[in-house]
Amino acid sequence: MDGSLLGKFLVVVGLLLALVGGLLAWGPKVPWLGKLPGDFTFGGNGWRLYVPLGTSLAVSLLLSVVLWLVRRK
Repeated sequence: MDGSLLGKFLVVVGLLLALVGGLLAWGPKVPWLGKLPGDFTFGGNGWRLYVPLGTSLAVSLLLSVVLWLVRRK
């Protein structure tokens, strides 16, 4: 791997880790995160299953737009 390419890769990985850390730290304070239409919760006696489909789609769309803006020439 070329040094310049490795450096760019490490910067991107670092930014992604910072983004995930920010979501973990401040994500619970965002009132709509995890409560979008399409987020499903199933449960019974002593168990619960949470499927954040709507939130996953929203975050994916947001990241796709941001990366498209960054990569366009």
